[in-house]
Amino acid sequence: MSHQTSNSQPTNTTTLIALMVLLVIFSPLAIDIYLPALPIIGNDFGVSVGLVQNTVSWFIFSLGLGQLIAGPLADRYGRRPIALAGIIIYGLSALLAWSAQQIEMLLAARLLQGLGACATSVAAFASVRDSFGAKRSGHMISYLNGAICFIPALAPILGSWLTHQFGWRSNFSFMVGFAIVGLVIVWLKFKETKPSNTDTSGKLINFARYYSVLKEPTFVFHATLCMLAMTVIIAYVISAPQLLMTTYGLSMAQFTIWFGVNAVFNIIACLVAPKYMTKFGSRKALTLGLSALVVAGLLMVGLSEIKQPWAFMLPIIFSSIGFAWTLGSAAGQALAPFGDRAGTAAALLGLFQMSGSGLIIALLQPFTLPPVTLLSLLMLSLLPGLILLFTPAGRRWHVCHTD
Repeated sequence: MSHQTSNSQPTNTTTLIALMVLLVIFSPLAIDIYLPALPIIGNDFGVSVGLVQNTVSWFIFSLGLGQLIAGPLADRYGRRPIALAGIIIYGLSALLAWSAQQIEMLLAARLLQGLGACATSVAAFASVRDSFGAKRSGHMISYLNGAICFIPALAPILGSWLTHQFGWRSNFSFMVGFAIVGLVIVWLKFKETKPSNTDTSGKLINFARYYSVLKEPTFVFHATLCMLAMTVIIAYVISAPQLLMTTYGLSMAQFTIWFGVNAVFNIIACLVAPKYMTKFGSRKALTLGLSALVVAGLLMVGLSEIKQPWAFMLPIIFSSIGFAWTLGSAAGQALAPFGDRAGTAAALLGLFQMSGSGLIIALLQPFTLPPVTLLSLLMLSLLPGLILLFTPAGRRWHVCHTD
């Protein structure tokens, strides 16, 4: 059931879903479209590919950290103004990245762009919780993730073409244009969804408000699963261009094909997961998702001696399927108890997923682990969560909500 504010007309379901898809794809577009150009950017600036990869990790870090501000702002001022502000910041920072003449300016632009993207993401996921309730929000989040997964399939293809035809900066020109179009659509079509009973008391940055979410074991358990699953995907996104194009010698076009094949499996998994959850429940869906990630880790270990692209990508495909099923079921459960604080809960979930996963990767970087070893460890880190799901505590934390 939708809980709308009294001073706005509710957006019809189809339009709302389309708007939510638009808002959530700002983030993956900013990550995936220019991945094929990373080695070229390194050459252009005369820096290592590893330093250029930081333009991805810095974006992801600010994407998570900024949600600590965006979430309370969305609860206090509404989802619509936060979405509009985020799009404006996103577009301006993309313009700054387009004009960058040093890697330091590009890094700063990406840090700022992550803040813009986090605002659109918080607005989207809070609106889903507002409009679909505790139970259906998990299903809708899975559908949104399915839409997001189209971006890794399509954006690198577009990015390869743009880079080949117009240079790497054209990727950021496209982001500017996308932001302009998105701003117009959201301005015209997005009606406020913030419930009238939303808690807006106290200071904007209220640590007690965050604590009220963090003290809920259901949130911590499922948000941690989302974080660990996201860490696998981010590690793959960061390491794949270097490993596949530099180490294995794939062309930009061949890299894009492999990236797209993986995304197709991810899309299918995201679209099937809600139907499975509806029929069999989110617990079974989460079990399958975690199991697929663990199997992916075992496959990555077993195939580690085969230095071929397929031996690397097969476990990645399994992990992407596991990620889709885990995120769809776990994210909905994490947000379920917080109908009156959906913005704050969505922000903390984003912080766990993005900044938490970025921090894990940053802490592991000094060990200079080979990508295959790193990914194996991250995939197998989901095994304790899978085991915990079957304990009495895990059964208490994962319950069926009817809101």
